[in-house]
Amino acid sequence: METKVIYLAGGCYWGVEKYMSSVKGVTKTTVGFANGKTEAPTYEQVLHEDTGYAETVRVEYAPEAIALPVLLQLFYKIIDPAAGLPEGEETGYQYRNGVYYTSEEDEKVVLASREKLEKTSEKALTMETCPLEKFWPAEEYHQKYLDKNPTGYCHVPLPMIQWIKTVDPKDYPVE
Repeated sequence: METKVIYLAGGCYWGVEKYMSSVKGVTKTTVGFANGKTEAPTYEQVLHEDTGYAETVRVEYAPEAIALPVLLQLFYKIIDPAAGLPEGEETGYQYRNGVYYTSEEDEKVVLASREKLEKTSEKALTMETCPLEKFWPAEEYHQKYLDKNPTGYCHVPLPMIQWIKTVDPKDYPVE
């Protein structure tokens, strides 16, 4: 089965990872840091130093099970693309939201999706949409954090995580 990859940032990566890993057609998720300026940052460095990274989830998905435009629409349900910095209750540049792509094909899809979103938004979008420059996985204790710590912090509402498990991407309308 062929898989593709997109990188999604939407505040604390624990909640984004939990939500995205529950999407039918997503085959693997990895939390980490995207588009910063240092090599192999640790969580503590990203939290306390000026590394420029965004907490991001690497999302592997099966395109025959879920199309990228649908995956992006489902992601937009848990972020506010016009929120500015940061997303949710977090504070800091590392909690900004964004979509980072790795191919020209995905760039076209991401930019078209953003354009549709801009047409329906009452405010200017602040969500980053740009190529992935680099990605570093976070430490192991951050991977699948909410599975290991079910009462851990999550800015994504639990009803959204429950809802996404019921969605069949093939029936989901692209707005």
